Amino acid sequence: MCEQNASSQEDRNSISRYKMREQAFFLCFEALFTDADIDEIADNAGDARDEFISDFAIECAKGVETHRELIDEKISANLKSGWKINRISKVSLALLRLAIYEMLFLDDIPVSVSINEAVELSKKYTVKEDTSYINGVLGAVAKEL
Repeated sequence: MCEQNASSQEDRNSISRYKMREQAFFLCFEALFTDADIDEIADNAGDARDEFISDFAIECAKGVETHRELIDEKISANLKSGWKINRISKVSLALLRLAIYEMLFLDDIPVSVSINEAVELSKKYTVKEDTSYINGVLGAVAKEL
């Protein structure tokens, strides 16, 4: 049994960093709609998609939840004049939160990579205008660092 668990653990973390980040984004997005904790969301997401959710994805999503107040302050401080955080689409909000978490708390990931990956995910999951907006907010946050 331990051998099977070790194999499952290895499979869970042998996917690309981009895929892990995409999983983290899904977890952050789903967390916007439930009171369940990240572990429960990850378990349900893994079952629904019939895939393992990486440790990196789970830890990032937990980090976003832990530091959400600070992250949201960074987002709010860098929005266009007159905009409030509740005007941002849920997809864009999840992407911004994840990227800013990485920028602030994951020293092994260059800020430019966090921005680029968020932009790439936004191209896949949002409309073009949101991609530009995400890039602008993250660029402004990066200048503050």
